[in-house]
Amino acid sequence: MTARTMARFHRQPTEHTDWCTRDHRCGINEHRSADLITDAGSGRAVITRVRAGNTEYAEIRARIPLHSTETGARWQITATLRLMRELLAAVAVRPGVLRGRTERPAIDRRAG
Repeated sequence: MTARTMARFHRQPTEHTDWCTRDHRCGINEHRSADLITDAGSGRAVITRVRAGNTEYAEIRARIPLHSTETGARWQITATLRLMRELLAAVAVRPGVLRGRTERPAIDRRAG
């Protein structure tokens, strides 16, 4: 009879980034920035920059007070999903979009 032991996971730790918090928010293979918080009325949005492995992404959490009626709440949820789809489409990185963009005409333009 042989003894059974628990399997052990071995992960290579990732190095801290310049922007990570270097505290309990960072895991062995994930690094997180401090939360960026914005309040609008009674709602709140929180964005956290995250690196997991070789991938960086923005984690977005929102707290939106819903209407007291079912119809109003459903309308708000529908509008939120539609706007989130538009947001994701607008900020998604597509191959080649940011490479070679050196022209920045608005920087040298003066307000007038």
